Amino acid sequence: MAQFIDRAKIFVQGGHGGNGCVAFRREKFVPKGGPSGGSGGKGGDVVLVADRNVHTLLDFKYKRHYRAERGRHGEGNKRSGKSGEDLIIKVPVGTVVRDAETGEVLGDLTEHGQRLVVARGGRGGRGNAEFATPTRRAPDFAEPGEPGEERWIELELKLLADVGLVGFPNAGKSTFLSRVSAARPEIADYPFTTLRPILGVAKVGDHSFVVADIPGLIEGAHQGKGLGHEFLRHVERTKLLLHLIDLTDPTRTPEEAFEAINRELSLYSPELARKPQIVVGTKLDALHDRSVLDRLRRFFAEKGYPFFAVSAVTGEGMDRLMGFVSEKLKELERSDAEEGKEDSG
Repeated sequence: MAQFIDRAKIFVQGGHGGNGCVAFRREKFVPKGGPSGGSGGKGGDVVLVADRNVHTLLDFKYKRHYRAERGRHGEGNKRSGKSGEDLIIKVPVGTVVRDAETGEVLGDLTEHGQRLVVARGGRGGRGNAEFATPTRRAPDFAEPGEPGEERWIELELKLLADVGLVGFPNAGKSTFLSRVSAARPEIADYPFTTLRPILGVAKVGDHSFVVADIPGLIEGAHQGKGLGHEFLRHVERTKLLLHLIDLTDPTRTPEEAFEAINRELSLYSPELARKPQIVVGTKLDALHDRSVLDRLRRFFAEKGYPFFAVSAVTGEGMDRLMGFVSEKLKELERSDAEEGKEDSG
């Protein structure tokens, strides 16, 4: 199983431009034969391309230097040098690219096929034919090619999912995910030491969507306790959060668990905490006193959150919940599409 590498730092360099050429034609009645040096070719660019078939940044752990092809030098008879080939580097969809020195975000590759030039090739130098004028008929000089851009860049992969599962480690997220995506085998595992964020594809009717099981959060995660904070950024792009709470947890009430996790989300990213959220009480099959459900429905209704109680083991309540999730995602997608039209208009 491949190791999950979600950050990498690499050096990129555009190809150097080719040098211009100094050359002269040999023709009768033309002083010194006339300048005929061609210009050098442009160096190739280093281009990142988002590819849905690439899933990790693992390759960049072993190869860290990338250089595009240089341009060929100019030649006589005004022949220009061939431009260098661009160097194409495939990265996973969901890769954020930053300048390692300044921290500036250079690009955010969120769609398959999206391209980003991270190091431009140098311009080719002009040959002496380019410098000929009526008063300077035999220039004996040419320009050197310009060096290509070079820089260290940082790559950071954020898992792309429609729905993110959050909750304490005991909330039953893995069991939940295996239940909702059991009919679909497209599950990719990305181990990170002992923790695994897992992507599963859920299908409701003709609507399929990606669900990410994020490793369990603990209090203080935003300060770096545990490893859950490493993956908080992976739920930043989800459209919807499912907040799973163990209804049978003897160490804290469902209300306390809800407040603790939301506090971590707010401390890490207020924007993340504002995402639409559905509260899901899990392990309903093991809950002996179901009268607490009325209390929880009232509590979450007052806070403005939909509440569902389910059992991923027996399937109780799951169809109703997933139907609601599917409709909510469609509603959010329609809203995003309308906002996009307004922005473009």
